[in-house]
Parts: sequence; structure tokens; C-alpha cells
Amino acid sequence: MAVIDLKGNIDPSYYRLLSGQERGHLADVFQAKRPSVAERLAAGKALRERVPRTNHAAYEPDGRPDPIAILEKQNAERIQKLVPVRYARMLASPFAFLRGSAAVMADDLSRTPVTGLSVAACGDMHVANFGVYASAERNLVFAINDFDEVHPGPWEWDLKRLAASAAVAARFMGGGKAEAADAAAACVESYRRRMRRYAEMSYLEVWYDSIDEQRVLDALSPRVRRDAERTIAKARAKGHIRSFDKLTEMVGGEPRIVEDLPLIVRETHSDKGMPIRDAMDEMLGAYIESLSLDRRRLLARYRIIDAARKVVGVGSVGTACWVMLLQGVDEDDPLFLQVKEAKRSVLAPYVSVPMGTTNEGQRVVVGQRATQGSPDIFLGWGEAEGKHFYIRQLADMKGSATFAEGDHDGVGRLVEYCGLCGWALALAHAKSGDPAMIAGYCGTSATLDEAIAKFALAYAKQTEQDHAALDKARRAGRITAAAGRVV
Repeated sequence: MAVIDLKGNIDPSYYRLLSGQERGHLADVFQAKRPSVAERLAAGKALRERVPRTNHAAYEPDGRPDPIAILEKQNAERIQKLVPVRYARMLASPFAFLRGSAAVMADDLSRTPVTGLSVAACGDMHVANFGVYASAERNLVFAINDFDEVHPGPWEWDLKRLAASAAVAARFMGGGKAEAADAAAACVESYRRRMRRYAEMSYLEVWYDSIDEQRVLDALSPRVRRDAERTIAKARAKGHIRSFDKLTEMVGGEPRIVEDLPLIVRETHSDKGMPIRDAMDEMLGAYIESLSLDRRRLLARYRIIDAARKVVGVGSVGTACWVMLLQGVDEDDPLFLQVKEAKRSVLAPYVSVPMGTTNEGQRVVVGQRATQGSPDIFLGWGEAEGKHFYIRQLADMKGSATFAEGDHDGVGRLVEYCGLCGWALALAHAKSGDPAMIAGYCGTSATLDEAIAKFALAYAKQTEQDHAALDKARRAGRITAAAGRVV
């Protein structure tokens, strides 16, 4: 049981167990004077004596485990008929490989220098894991959009993975070494500058801060702003009605989710043989318990129409993932919920700080709420048939950037986009960690930017080698990749 959660709240069940004297002592701790911003900045700066910022340039691959073996170990716990789909998606490019190999990089990062400052780390940080979404207040905001691997961990791991992904993406788009370094450095520079600003803000100011669409547009050059405006417009057009038209067809007067084998499949039974309707009822029953009373009452107005297994992402392929269609007032009031299996975070084996949750779906939800500020109103978790899961809306004004192979003209836009990603990561870390200590360590010079950019280039080369090793394993028959369309 966690005594204090990521935001410093005392667990009520723990508090009730304390004696009056113990409660008084705990109150004294929370009423004690906190170090000032200046003192925390200085403490962060002092960490450079132990871990010089230039040390973050290092990447030592000697003795690292076989990356294919790490993937095989993950896949052993996944739906076996979908494993070839995962491999096929990862084989598409080094950038796709990096997206699907968070477990591989977590192991590599565990041997890199850290300051010891912990945040709610995303665990799977890369440039394709950001986008715009609708906040609970129906405003479009830019933020991290994938929390499957969230876990307390070093802030450096997220930042290094983000920078490495920027370098890999730049190479994927046709950029050279210098452009890849620029993209990686842009992530770090933005993170460092924004973290310094968050260090000077009050806790509540940081908590309520968000990157809304106007702030996104104001941060971009006119050329890149036009692309962002198109992405935002598409996101505004997306929603349950558009998804309803795209994903369903009428069968016997009732809407049904359209199958698209092997990516969308209407199963008759769950993985453990339970009829799908019963499995969905069990999932919903557990999920509802995690929602606040007002959300429960809202959800109770809807009825389940259909459900299907839906393959999503790259790294998630092979885990249980379902989409559920619910209907409210009529056909013009659909609600799509996504049910995703939550497994142990890839960071968990390498950190000693516990999340304070017993359900992996709850871990995802708590991590998202701690870093995103105003997430999906239907975000919740549960357990069914021995599997942990979380549930969220499938389509709710979501939009994200695209990265096209060989799009050299887009590399310049990528560099500006990396600035937004660094900003969003800084905000997430500031909400869950100590922004002043992190900012004090990062400093105001480009020392950290240059160091992590060097690491990113080295890891981009490693990613290309790992991608080639996966293709070699395919050709040797060690793994099997799905044939056909795996978009």
C-alpha cells in the first residue's frame, strides 16, 4: 500500500490506521517549511558534481542483451496469432522498430547515468506519442497520448528516448546526421527552457497549465503553423459520429462494427473461452467501480451494442484490446470505448520506486491523471478473467502528426514539432516531479542539449542495427512476420 501517491496525497486507508500522536507527527511533516525555489534550483545544480551533464552523451552497448530475445520474452505473454502482426509493423522501418521496442530501450537506459530525481515517467516516450485531444472542458490541448508504460522513474530516461526517437524520425524522413542532431537537440532545449519556467510557477499554476491550440500555433513558424491548423481542424472533425460512420454498418436494423481481418475481428468468445457478451459485462462491471458517481450515472444511460477485437499501435500489438460500441439516445448518440490490457511497465524491473497501485490498469490511469491534467472523463480501470485493463474513449477529437518516409522537406517541420514535444514532456514531468531541481540540474546553457543529442545519434545507429537484426531473424526463420496489410 502506498502511503503517499504521486501528487503527495495521503492514502485515506493508511491515515485511518494512525494513532492521534502519529497523525500529529504526520501533520508536522506536511506543515514543515519547504525549501525555496532558489534552494531547490541550487540543489539541482549541485547534482552536476556527481553526474556531470556531459556524461549524458555516453552510450555503451557492450554487454547488452539480445534485443530479439527481449521481444520474444514479451511476446510469450501475448496473443500468439497477433505476434506476427507486431513483428511486421516493427519491420516497416527503424522508426517503427523504435516505437515497438520500449522494453529494449528501457534495458539500455537502465545502464545510463541518472541524477536520482524521479517523475511519473511515460516509459514509451517518442515523437509519435504526442497529439491533440479534447480535454474534459472540450478544449483541444497538445500532450502525451500514450501511458501504457507509465511508472515512477528517472526524468532522463523519457528525455533520452524522446531525443533518440527524434533522431530516428529525422533519418527515416531522409535527413542527415546534422538534421537528426538538430531534431534531438530541439527536444532537449525546449524541455530545459520550459522546465525553468515551470520551476518559477506555483504548484497550482503548474497543475492547471496546459498547451492549448492557440499556444501551439503561437509557438510555430507560419509554414509549420499551416500544417498544425490542418491537423487541429481534422481533430475537431473527429469524434464518435465520424467513427460511427467509419467503423460500423447496419445489420438487421442494428449498427455493427465492421470486421477488417486481421485488424478488427468480431470474436464469439474471449481468450479464456467466456462468451463475449459475458466477458464485456464482467469488464464493464469492474470498470464502473473505478469511476466517480457522476461518471457512473452518465455511462448508465448507454447500452452496449457491439464489441470487437481491434489491433492498435506497434508496441501494444498482441495484448488484448477491444473496442465497444454503446448507444445513448439514438444512432446519433454513439459512444466508442476502448478496452486495453495493461501489463507491467517496461520500467518496473529497473526502478525501486513503487507506483502504489495493485492493478496495472490503475497504474496507467493514475499516471495519466498525474501528468495530463484533464484527461478523458471515461478513463478508468478494472480486472476481468485475471487480466488488468483500462478503458477510455476511442475517438474524441484526437489528432497527431504524421511522419512520412523520405519526406526530406518535412525534416524542418519535424524540428519545430520536437520543440512542442519537449514542452509537453516538461509539463508532464513538472506536474509529477520537482521542476526546480530538474531545472537547476539542466541549467541555462546548451550543455545538456548537446550531450543528449550525441546520445540520440548513437542510439539511432543502435536502432538501425536492431532493426536489421530483427529482419535477419525473420529471414532465418527465428520469427514470423505477418504477410499482407498491417497498417
